Amino acid sequence: MNNKFDALKDDDSGDHDQNEENSTQKDGEKEKTERDKNQSSSKRKAVVPGPAEHPLQYNYTFWYSRRTPGRPTSSQSYEQNIKQIGTFASVEQFWRFYSHMVRPGDLTGHSDFHLFKEGIKPMWEDDANKNGGKWIIRLRKGLASRCWENLILAMLGEQFMVGEEICGAVVSVRFQEDIISIWNKTASDQATTARIRDTLRRVLNLPPNTIMEYKTHTDSIKDNSSFRNTKITL
Repeated sequence: MNNKFDALKDDDSGDHDQNEENSTQKDGEKEKTERDKNQSSSKRKAVVPGPAEHPLQYNYTFWYSRRTPGRPTSSQSYEQNIKQIGTFASVEQFWRFYSHMVRPGDLTGHSDFHLFKEGIKPMWEDDANKNGGKWIIRLRKGLASRCWENLILAMLGEQFMVGEEICGAVVSVRFQEDIISIWNKTASDQATTARIRDTLRRVLNLPPNTIMEYKTHTDSIKDNSSFRNTKITL
């Protein structure tokens, strides 16, 4: 806080006759102050398990998004619309977040919850996601809350047994149905995607006739682009 006020004081000091060298030096000092502040801020933000808490294998971040249905979204507008809820590193920290969150079945409109490993944005274009894809399951109304909870507990508990392949999971609340999906890094790895599918069936206790669709993020980007172009043409 002091650094911020010092910077303001420098700006308003009224010494406008100082030579260029002093001005450049001050700019350099301010930049360094800002850099140091950002570094110490990022250090403070590091999330670690508390004493006697049960650490997870990875840190995870909850996100929330809501948009107007039928309106095509660019990756830029989508990124602006998605809100970070918080990051946790232990079982206890997860429950502190989760116990205060609205259940998917109680959300209204066109809303999504995302739970991704820390550092991975829930976007197709993210480096961790761009070569991957997702398993998609469409649910009738009334099942989303239970399925979402089972899915994320299985993910946090490393039940999928596919190393670092899992990126995150999404529950999408829509007007006539709800959709859950789990994202992985490598769409071309068929053995991994098959194992994820089979684990998904088991942890969600899905009936044998449940339709499961695997979609690469490359295809999702193409579809979204085609949708936008169609809207513009119309």
